[in-house]
Amino acid sequence: MPLVPVPSGGKFVNDRGITAIKDGIKASAEGAARLAKPDWLRIRVRGGATYDRVKSIVHEHRLATVCEEAKCPNMSECWSAGTATIMLMGDVCTRACRFCAVNTGNPRGWIDQEEPANTARSVQLMGLRYVVLTSVNRDDLADGGAGHYAACVRAVKAENPDTAVEALTPDFLGVLADVETVLDSGIEVFAQNVETVRRLTHPV
Repeated sequence: MPLVPVPSGGKFVNDRGITAIKDGIKASAEGAARLAKPDWLRIRVRGGATYDRVKSIVHEHRLATVCEEAKCPNMSECWSAGTATIMLMGDVCTRACRFCAVNTGNPRGWIDQEEPANTARSVQLMGLRYVVLTSVNRDDLADGGAGHYAACVRAVKAENPDTAVEALTPDFLGVLADVETVLDSGIEVFAQNVETVRRLTHPV
């Protein structure tokens, strides 16, 4: 997270010295008509002791979550239920998808070496029997971060042997050897976001 308030779309340097664009790059909103959100889509904000506990655990262990970084509308519901989706390899993505709120930049090879242990401990403290580990794209790393991703999975499994792990991965630039690295880490479920169809990939 930035150390001082930064407007959406503004450049900032985070607490790890990485320059990024707040909330990623967005398309111009000029001329875009906004429709009112129907009541059934409106989020009922929750909170309470469980929400505060999850927030405390992920922040104390210096973990990013897709819940916060991608501004997920379901965050209050999930955190109030005692769970969070951990986003590995930091909060700065090397991609600049216009539909995504994650910060965009070049971490230049930075990796938190304590993240595997912190992830494992956080899963234990939350008492999760099933955890989703996702990540930013890390095109600045030779293996796209696959080795670090696998290390995080192994650490979670070592400390939480009865917890099922779902890996919701980046595309690793299509390098199947990097995909295999994650597949061989001990996960139960492998998933990969297909954000849009090929025809619309370039426009978004």
